[in-house]
Amino acid sequence: MNNINCILVDDEPLNLDGLEKMINRYCPELTITGKAGNAQEALEMIRNNPPKIVFLDIQMPRENAFDLLDQLMPVNFEIIFVTAFDNYAMRAFKYSALDYLLKPVDMDELRTAVNKAKARLLDKDMNERLAVFLDQIKEKNASSRIALRTREGLLFFPVKDILYCTAERAYTRFTFLNGSQQLVTGNLKEFEELLPAHQFCRVHDSYLINLDHVKKYHYGKGGYVEMTDGQAIDVSSRKRSAFLSKLRY
Repeated sequence: MNNINCILVDDEPLNLDGLEKMINRYCPELTITGKAGNAQEALEMIRNNPPKIVFLDIQMPRENAFDLLDQLMPVNFEIIFVTAFDNYAMRAFKYSALDYLLKPVDMDELRTAVNKAKARLLDKDMNERLAVFLDQIKEKNASSRIALRTREGLLFFPVKDILYCTAERAYTRFTFLNGSQQLVTGNLKEFEELLPAHQFCRVHDSYLINLDHVKKYHYGKGGYVEMTDGQAIDVSSRKRSAFLSKLRY
C-alpha cells in the first residue's frame, strides 16, 4: 500500500507537534497532509483533501470531535481518537472509531493503532477492487460469461451453458448443460438482475431459466416447462404472461 495520508486535529499546538514527530519517526508509512486546531479547520481540510486516517482530539473549543463527525457522516476515513480523557470511550466507538489513545501517547499503542488502520484500509481497498472487477466482468461479458464467487475464488462459466438457476435461501444453485452444478452465495434475484434479460426468465419464485434450453411448454393453470435435460419446472400463474411474452408467443 502506498503512503497513507492523514490529518491531525488538536486545539493544543504542542500536542499537534508532538504527535507529528511521533508519526514521522515511528510510522513512516503515514503522510501528514494537514494539522487543524479546531473542528471548523478540520472540516475544511477533510472535505478539500479527504484523508485515510484522522487523529482526532475530542475536547476542542466551540465544537468537539463528535460535532465534527456529525457533519461528516457517514465518514469514509479511519478515526483514531487521541485524548487526555478516558470517559468518552463508549461514545467514541459508537462513531466506529478504530482506536482510542490516551495522552501522553505511547509509541507501541500508536503503532498498534496504525497497523489496525492499515489492515482495515487494505481490506477496503481489496473489496473495492473486487467490486470494480466484477462490474467490468458484468459489463464486458454480460452476454458471454458470468463470474461466480466461491470459497476458492472466482469461477467463470459461459452464460450459454447455464440451464437454470434454483433458489436455496441465501444461495443459488446453477445447473449447467454438461450436468454439473455449482452452489454460490447470493439470492436468485441478484442473478436475475445480472444475467441477460432477453435470455433468462424468472418463471417461479424458485427458478430462473435459460430460454434457449426450453424444450417444451406444457399448458395448465400456470403450466410447466420441460428443459433440455428433462427437468420439469413449474411456471407460476402470475409469471406466465411475462414468460410467454419473452418467447414471443
